[in-house]
Amino acid sequence: MTTTPVRDTTAQHTTAQDRQNPWSRPEFEERLRDIAANRYHDRHVFNVRMHEGALTPVELRRWIANRFHYQRHIPVKDALILAKFEDPALRRMWLRRIVDHDGVREGEGGIERWLRLGEAAGLDRERLWSAQDVLPGVRLAVDGYVNFCRLRSPLEAVAASLTELSAPGIMRTRIAAFEHHYPWIEAEGLAYFRTRVEQGSRDSAEALALVERWALTREEQERAVAALAFKCEVLWSLLDAVDGAGEGP
Repeated sequence: MTTTPVRDTTAQHTTAQDRQNPWSRPEFEERLRDIAANRYHDRHVFNVRMHEGALTPVELRRWIANRFHYQRHIPVKDALILAKFEDPALRRMWLRRIVDHDGVREGEGGIERWLRLGEAAGLDRERLWSAQDVLPGVRLAVDGYVNFCRLRSPLEAVAASLTELSAPGIMRTRIAAFEHHYPWIEAEGLAYFRTRVEQGSRDSAEALALVERWALTREEQERAVAALAFKCEVLWSLLDAVDGAGEGP
């Protein structure tokens, strides 16, 4: 049985006059951070069980395989976002995110590090690439996020990436949990989590600065908040699918 993320209902009680006035920058940032903190998937029962050491090897391997389907699409969604930018400097900045995951050459990057996590947990990398173990709910969640980045405005696409505000914290928790509860996974397999602590902090700071600079009206601010909430639901839905699969193969 899964739980549902905490939902922000404050917008339902605002007046028409309130909605004409943009939030101050500190208030806007606070609302974004509240979404990232209160609706992030670290609260999902599956992640809670993971960090408590309660997952079986079958469950953990299923998560690694299905999460890889999300990981391999990160540079795809970032390429779609990059294509929306007219400023070369901005494209260069965002290009680094693609390089971070794809690497400069074969055997580098975040995707490679996730494949090594799979191998450390006893999964074959060719099977991971085949996507034969990816659950339908995970495919739908990932497709939904990629299409969101393809079809929505640059503001919304960048705002959706702000789940990275919470990423460094969950990575630190995950490293400690894996080292303590899952020693059967080789330590070298945790390299992805270690790298994302620093990358997540840098990327979220850059994206937050863009969102705050672009969202000048109340409508734009609310669209940014809604985009971040949507991304939280994508990650939540992914875990719903993995958790709902139970102990089966």
